[in-house]
Formats: sequence, structure tokens, C-alpha cells
Amino acid sequence: MLFLVFFFRNQVLEMFDHAYSNYMEHAYPADELMPLTCRGRVRGQEPSRGDVDDALGKFSLTLIDTLDTLVVLNKTKEFEEAVKKVIKDVNLDNDIVVSVFETNIRVLGGLLGGHSVAIMLKEKGEYMQWYNGELLHMAKELGYKLLPAFNTTSGLPYPRVNLKFGVRHPEARTGTETDTCTACAGTLILEFAALSRFTGTSIFEEYARKALDFIWEKRQRSSNLVGVTINIHTGDWVRKDSGVGAGIDSYYEYLLKAYVLLGDDSFLERFNTHYDAIMRYISQPPLLLDVHIHKPMLNARTWMDSLLAFFPGLQVLKGDIRPAIETHEMLYQVIKKHNFLPEAFTTDFRVHWAQHPLRPEFAESTYFLYKATGDPYYLEVGKTLIENLNKYARVPCGFAAMKDVRTGSHEDRMDSFFLAEMFKYLYLLFADKEDMIFDIEDYIFTTEAHLLPLWLSTTNQTISKKNTTTEYTELDDSNFDWTCPNTQILFPNDPMFAQSIREPLKNVVDKSCPRGISRAEESLGSGPKPPLRARDFMASNPEHLEILKKMGVSLIHLKDGRVQLVQHAVQAASSLDAEDGLRFMQEMIELSSQQQKEQQLPPRAVQIVSHPFFGRVVLTAGPAQFGMDLSKHKAGTRGFVATVKPYNGCSEITNPEAVKEKIGLMQRGQCMFAEKARNIQKAGAIGGIVIDDNEGSSSDTAPLFQMAGDGKNTDDITIPMLFLFNKEGNIILDAIREYEAVEVLLSDKAKDRDLEMENMDQKLSENDSHKQNSEEAPSASQDVAAVSEEPEEGENSDVTDPDSLSPADTASDSVSISNQDSFVPETEEAGAPEPAYTQGDHQPQEQTTETESNSKVNWDNKVQPMESILADWNEDIEAFEMMEKDEL
Repeated sequence: MLFLVFFFRNQVLEMFDHAYSNYMEHAYPADELMPLTCRGRVRGQEPSRGDVDDALGKFSLTLIDTLDTLVVLNKTKEFEEAVKKVIKDVNLDNDIVVSVFETNIRVLGGLLGGHSVAIMLKEKGEYMQWYNGELLHMAKELGYKLLPAFNTTSGLPYPRVNLKFGVRHPEARTGTETDTCTACAGTLILEFAALSRFTGTSIFEEYARKALDFIWEKRQRSSNLVGVTINIHTGDWVRKDSGVGAGIDSYYEYLLKAYVLLGDDSFLERFNTHYDAIMRYISQPPLLLDVHIHKPMLNARTWMDSLLAFFPGLQVLKGDIRPAIETHEMLYQVIKKHNFLPEAFTTDFRVHWAQHPLRPEFAESTYFLYKATGDPYYLEVGKTLIENLNKYARVPCGFAAMKDVRTGSHEDRMDSFFLAEMFKYLYLLFADKEDMIFDIEDYIFTTEAHLLPLWLSTTNQTISKKNTTTEYTELDDSNFDWTCPNTQILFPNDPMFAQSIREPLKNVVDKSCPRGISRAEESLGSGPKPPLRARDFMASNPEHLEILKKMGVSLIHLKDGRVQLVQHAVQAASSLDAEDGLRFMQEMIELSSQQQKEQQLPPRAVQIVSHPFFGRVVLTAGPAQFGMDLSKHKAGTRGFVATVKPYNGCSEITNPEAVKEKIGLMQRGQCMFAEKARNIQKAGAIGGIVIDDNEGSSSDTAPLFQMAGDGKNTDDITIPMLFLFNKEGNIILDAIREYEAVEVLLSDKAKDRDLEMENMDQKLSENDSHKQNSEEAPSASQDVAAVSEEPEEGENSDVTDPDSLSPADTASDSVSISNQDSFVPETEEAGAPEPAYTQGDHQPQEQTTETESNSKVNWDNKVQPMESILADWNEDIEAFEMMEKDEL
């Protein structure tokens, strides 16, 4: 065993050298290494990855994040060289918008961790004798650059800040956000308090404490849980699901660790209050499942994300060893099945999100469990992690994240936390005290594994300790049992204790995934298949209907076109099928929540502004997840429309001369929305309108949705794109046939109509004798709000339509959900309300009784008196405002 420990400790050192040297050789001074292409990732020079790139600030992120890791791994010479590079090369005054959370834990934490070990080495007398607090000076500079984010009435920080211009400055390009995640606002106290204690400047700790106090005040009082995202101005919970994974995780971690570092009992009381709620509602050993903060007995989802893997390590610090062992063992079984921990996996341990960006949380918990138990089993776990990294993630220029754990495909990224945390925890797992040049027990780990010295608790205590916890919470003494215990007394008489807890969980994954073929699929003769998922369900698929029947789920078509699903567990073919039916219904609840968010989008507007409309006709349009965001461009995009050829816009445009500098009209179908946008943009269009190919569809009867991307980076699309249902699209097409030159305005909301141009046009009409009255302004019936005929019966869209409608990743084109409140799976005993779902593109339509003449807009109406026009216009405005209010 000693030989194996020595071997794997050296193996960790070799792996670190491979990753670090490749970063320094191929990427530095860039923020991160791209290990597949052997180059640095510089923000703005690579295609945007969305929020992930908010961690990049052109400040050599990986090097700063790795500083104290070098000392932990006893690479003091490399550390000294790295510190000199940071001092000499890193600029913190870049005109770039970064995440407050990521910059705090990675950069500010990295600088403080580097300073902590630098002064330790200097005191030892061999290294860093020249050091004079330069890293601390940089940390203080960065701290001041983060402070503008806290300029809110609540004290919660904005999620992003411009390093050069702050938040409110006209050139900041941020400060419009309203929401932030709980972890984002609640994971500041360690770094900010350490900065205050190191420098004697109290403002940083004061701001971080205020944010924590506000979150505590806003907790749900009956459950003592917090939600995932919160409004930074009002304190309202935006996402009301609660767990210990993404969005909340390090908030809990920092409450307990703030008590350890700062010695403030109020943080411990808050943590224990939350922990009691977590164990009461979220912990379902060995699982940790999200719940609703107002209804904590109701699960909010049927899957778990990989970030919760840190929680067993936190439970060790709390002293609650048994559930830590149970959850860790469950996670290890998932890793043994997939080689890595997927970003998310279901309660039956199937892959939900297949990526794995080389996250260190499981290694962290493995280290803490080994330190608490001394069980060599956890050395075997560490051995597995090392072997899998070398076998599956190692590439010539470093280690590459896994794009899909099922296929082993790679992604061209090596995040800074891989060097900051993974190698630190793996090395400490296999290291003895003799292998360390300092006592690791004198430090506490931040969430990014940076080292802060415990002596800070008695230094520069400028903050008065006001206990604001017991004013609201009666705490039982049992809340404080086993908090931060001496682990040497946890297992005094039973060294096999940990094994006895793990043993029942040894095959928990294999037993659950995959199940045998004694389920609904067996009756279909198709062999073993995974259970039907809600996102895959199509009411028009006979096989799916048969599976529902086996699961005890009944499907009822309602007169209004909705599809109602009801589960009766006693009607299921077996208990396993009944369990699958319950899971299916729970997924439908989650799907309902996702689709309701999509349906609550504020509408966009297509306004016909040319003669003879002058802005009177406003068509409700759906936005796109790509291209110009019209909500941020108040002027909108104005131009004449042109029909593109081919009409589906799925290949190179053959009439670019007609489309150039115009807004292209095209039909939905046969390719992705993003592909259409790229094709017309290439042809010179300044915008695009996609018209639904489902005959008779209308915004009057169908909810708004966003046009989704194609799964690729869509930053290359810069023109605005809007979606019109068939009825609204035909209004524009009819106008083109009647007037040829039709000009429209694409905007976030309708603009005041052009009265000056309208009056001028009327004067010209009165003086122009050959003008026909039929060419004057159309009647009020032209407004989309006044057109309400129903689509014709039986005109269903093709279920294989490749256009991607958000949320396509979860719902495809199959089922949309009408009312979240109705999604309570009904059982025979409970008699709960029946969940109702609206069948999206397959919705059966009632036959219209309107005549053909009424189903079209009549462009030949004679001119109306001005008083009538103004009255119609006021009605139009009121209708549009009411529609907008309903959508919001």
C-alpha cells in the first residue's frame, strides 16, 4: 500500500506538470489552454460560449488560479517564477465584462491564496525573500473593481461588472440584469473578509456580510430553504426550486466556512438551520433531490447535477459522516459506470447531461472522507480518478474536457479550476505530512480550493458581531451536535464502520440502470429500452401510447385541443412500470415549468409602416435566441420586405439583389432557424421574418416561443430574426401582393405611427385625381388583434419538422403544457387534479365557420374618416398593450 501511495502521488505530480507546462508553453498569458488545438483561449478571439466566458477577463486566469497549488505540490521555485510573472504581466484594468462570482473565487481568491503561501514561505527564510505584498496589492485593486457591482438597494451584487468602467457607466455594457444566483451572491464572504483582514480595509467584509444577511432574511421561513435565483432589487425568488447543487452549492459551504475562518457564531447558526432543512427535505439517501421551497415535500426535478458532489465533503466538515459516505458511494458508482460524473444524471442513474468539464468536486469529497475515516478504500477511489483522467482525458497538450461521457468525445477546453483544485485534492489524498512543506491544517479551503490562514480570525476584527439569526429561529441544541468534531474519535472502536455504510450501496447503480426487460418495452418486442421520457413523448406515436398504458397513464383528448394525462398506479402492468409512470409525470411537471417560462416571453412587434398603413398594423412576433436582441436596440430595424428564394431559406439565396438591404421573408421548415438566418445575412439582408408553415396558426390561439439555435455557436448571426404565425405572416404577404413595396419595423414593442407622413399622404391623395379611394388606409380589421378566426381542422404540422422551437432540447415539437398548476400526478387514492397538456404542433383544430372572405384581410376598403381611424388606432393600441400585459 505504501508503494502504491508513493506511486500515485508521483503520478499526480507528473500529470500536473503535463497540464501546467502546456498551459505556460502554448497558452500563457491567455486565460485558459485549449488542449486540442494547443493554443490559448482569448476572449473575443474565439467564438463565444455564453456565460462560461464570463470567467475570462484577460488576466491570465489559469496562472493566478494555480499559484497556491504550486506550493501545495512543493514546487516552490515554479511558484516564485509564477508570482513574478503575475506581478509583471497581469493587467486588471481591462475593458471587459466578467462574472463577479467567478472573478471573486478564481482571481481574487487566487491572489489571496498566493499571498497567503508567499508570506508563509518568506517567514521560513528560503524562498520569496523579495516579496513585499505585491499579490495583496493586486487583490485590493481587484476588490475595489468588484465593489461597484454592490450598488443595489438590497446589497446583493449585480452578476457582472466591467473591470474598467464598473456597472452604471455608459460604456460598462452591463448593469441591466435583475437576477443573480444564490451562490453568486452568497459566495463572497471568505475572500472579501480575508481581503479586509489582510489589508485592514473593512468595506469588503461589510459588503459581503450585507449580501449574506439579505439572503438569510429572504429564506422561505416555513421550510428554511432558499431558491436558486433571486431578484437583486426586490429580493423576490425567481427560481423557487432548492437543492445543494448548481446555483446554491457554495452559499451553504461559505456559511459554515465563514464560521470556521471568522469565528462568528451567527454563520454557524444559519448553516445549521439550513442543514436541518436540507436533511429533512432534500436528502433522500443516497440521493439529493431538488424540492420547491414553498412545498418542500414535492420534488422539483428527477435528476441531479454534478456540482452536488462537493456536499459529502461539507458534511464531513459538519461532522455528519454517515450521509456523506452514502452520497459519495452513490456518486462513485455513477463514475464507475460512465468513467466520469456526467454534468447531470437521473434518479435511476442515466445520463441527463453528458458533458464533464473535469470538475474537482468529487475528488474534494474523496479527500475529506479519507481524512475523516482513514479508510484506504478512498485511496482506491482516487486511483480510479487518476487512471480515468490519464486514459480518457489526457491529450498531447494537456487534459481535455469530456464533451460526452458516453462516447468519450472531447471538448477543446481545460478550465482553470482543473489545475487549481483537482491536482491539489488528489495530491493531498496521497500525501503524508512529511511530503508537505507546511501544515495544511493551518488553512481553510475556499470553494476554489485556495488557502486562507486560520489566524485571520483574530486579525483586524473591524466588524461587530451582531447575531441576527436567533431573532427569527428557535434552534434546538441538537443542531450543534457533531459540528467540526475531532475526526479521531468518530470511529474509535469500529474501523469497518465506513465499509458497513457503503456495502448496501455497492450495486445501487447497476441495479437501477439499466433495468431488466420486464417493463413496458418487453411487451412491444423491442428488447430492453430506457423508460419513456417526457421530453420525447409524442401523442401521435402509437408506441408511446402503448407505453403510457403499461405505466398506468391515461391520455384524454379534450375539446379545446389539449391532451390530458392522468396516472392510476393500480392500472400499471407492474410496480416498476408504475414507478416509471410516476417519474414520467414528474418530468412533465418540470417540462411544464420550462415551457411556461418560454410562454411568458414579452412579445416582439412587426409593424407595417409604409403607405397606407403608417404603423397602424402591428403583428405579434416571437423572438430568436440568436441575432440582434431587439430589447436592447430600442430603435429596432426598419426596412422593406422581400421574399427570399428559395422560400424556405435553407440554401444559398438565389435572389440576393432583391434581398440586399431588406428584411427577408421565408417559410418555416426543412432546416434550422439559425441556418435560415445565416443564409439571408450572407445575401445582405438586414433582418429576417420566418412565417409558420402550419396553415391557420395564429398568435391569438398559440403561445409565443423563441426560435432556438442549432446547437452551435450563433454569435456570427447579427441581424434580428422574428417569427410570425401563419395568419400574421399572410397579412404581410397579402400587403406585398397589393402594394408591392411594403416597409416594416422590427422592434421590441410598437412605435407611435407616422402621423406626419399619413397626413402628407392624405393631402397628396386629395390633390391626385387618379388615385382610387381603395388605395387609402385599410380598415381596423387589418390589425392582427381584430383577426380571430380559428385554424382549419386537421392541419397538423409534420412531427419531424427540423426547425428548433425553444424549449426544443426538452420538448421537441411534441407536447407543450398549458397550466403548471395542474401538473399533479393523479392517483386512485389521492384524487388530485388532473394534469392537462396542450399538444403542440399536433393540436387538433376545431373547424371554422367563417367564410372565406372573412378569413382574409380586405385591402380594398375605402378610406375612413380621420375620427374613425383615430378610434381604430386607439383600439389597436389598447389591444396590443393588453396583449403585452398578458404575456408579461
